[in-house]
Amino acid sequence: MTNLKPGDKAPDFSGTDQDGNLHKLTDYSGKKLVVFFYPKASTPGCTAEACNLRDNWSKFQEKGYEILGVSADSARRQTNFKTKNELPFPLLADEDKAVIEAFGVWGPKKFMGRTYDGIHRTTFVIDETGTIKEVITKVKTKAHAEQIL
Repeated sequence: MTNLKPGDKAPDFSGTDQDGNLHKLTDYSGKKLVVFFYPKASTPGCTAEACNLRDNWSKFQEKGYEILGVSADSARRQTNFKTKNELPFPLLADEDKAVIEAFGVWGPKKFMGRTYDGIHRTTFVIDETGTIKEVITKVKTKAHAEQIL
């Protein structure tokens, strides 16, 4: 699990989205940013989480937030996920796990008695100066916007 906590500087990440556009922390300087990490595009929990954020997009915009989703899925899979669910925010296709590891959300997980490595569903709220304001590790997929806002 992540060692990052509120008050820490956000990792200086760089990754490409579903369309091949590069996103870096510095691109969001002066803006509030929500970076949510999810295990796998188009799975039930990840879809519920992304759609909850989509349904509250105008509230995020009113409060000056940008949103970035991140998983280790391919750009093609991210494109399908974004298009199918009409997501208004970019999804980073972090296949080499550079952003995932920078935020420390890759590690051992348990499911049905089996242990394996994967992405821990975690959200980081970053302020205009690149400082982490909040780290949400117990994500409520169907009410995630409320947790953030």
